[in-house]
Amino acid sequence: MTRHQSAPELVEVPDPVPGPGQVRLRVAAAGACHSDLHLMEWPAEQMVGQGLRLPFTLGHESAGWVDAVGAGVSAVRVGDACAVYGPWGCGHCRACARGAEQYCEVTHGMGGPGLGGDGGMAEYLLVDDVRHLVPLGDLDPVAAAPLTDAGLTPYHAIRKALPLLGPGSTAVVIGAGGLGHLGIQILRAITSARVVAVDVAPGKLVQALALGAHAAVPAGEDAAAAIRAQTVGGLGAQAVFDMVGSAATMATAAAAVGAEGRITVVGLAGGALPFRFGTVPFDVDVSLPYWGTRGELFEVLDLARAGLIRAHVETVPLAGMPAAYDRLRAGDVSGRIVMVPSA
Repeated sequence: MTRHQSAPELVEVPDPVPGPGQVRLRVAAAGACHSDLHLMEWPAEQMVGQGLRLPFTLGHESAGWVDAVGAGVSAVRVGDACAVYGPWGCGHCRACARGAEQYCEVTHGMGGPGLGGDGGMAEYLLVDDVRHLVPLGDLDPVAAAPLTDAGLTPYHAIRKALPLLGPGSTAVVIGAGGLGHLGIQILRAITSARVVAVDVAPGKLVQALALGAHAAVPAGEDAAAAIRAQTVGGLGAQAVFDMVGSAATMATAAAAVGAEGRITVVGLAGGALPFRFGTVPFDVDVSLPYWGTRGELFEVLDLARAGLIRAHVETVPLAGMPAAYDRLRAGDVSGRIVMVPSA
């Protein structure tokens, strides 16, 4: 990104040189995320308020091969395939000490690659510390790249709701695209809940069923009633994961959740949920999680390694990313668009 509230530009920059403790990654792939679109839309004051300063390279979902290491680096070797843990914290606060760098008390989850620092939409990515690399082993880096956010973020959200998702429970995924198509698979892999997918696009609902959703409901005014009809006694879902976060999807979530349930708003579409007597059932929790921990990324990659989850990726070359972002904005992506420099 070179200008505020503008589309990204493809520019030539020098290859980064790793300093002490740093690692240079030859990028295999970087995923395109709706968060990138929000960054393009933010005015200058909002960017500065979040500690983000232009220019920087987009791409916070990255994987590749170690290409060069700085002095003192011994934990990885040239040629190692690694995924990049995206939220880079200070490394010293209480949140960072437990691997939850997305909640760092200093950086507040901003400043990593593609979020103020140069990201993976390039041929090379400079990683600040080896702790932000997770070994891939025999996993394909192209398929693994989107798991660092589109897989990790719903996994973190679902893991928080696990006590509610036992036998006889219902989990709802609103938005079956980039995050949602992985959320459906994660729910099927680690819970016994009945999974209901909701989306405006008929094609995404078809894909949701193919990925393991038990039911698919078109978004709209009748969605909440259709969701409740899928729950035990029509009493509502135990957990609703809103992967969109608009006013309309939050309203659906509030109308579909049951008493003592949980609404988790993952998407960043800017909606708001009235939270007062009469707007949600009794004893409902509303959660606004962000990304996930480094330890959880290991678990997500283990699920992929076991064949239990798989990101549906469409690869495009670096030069094709401006058009790819236009498609993402138009909702014309069923899984994850992944930039592959060598494509």
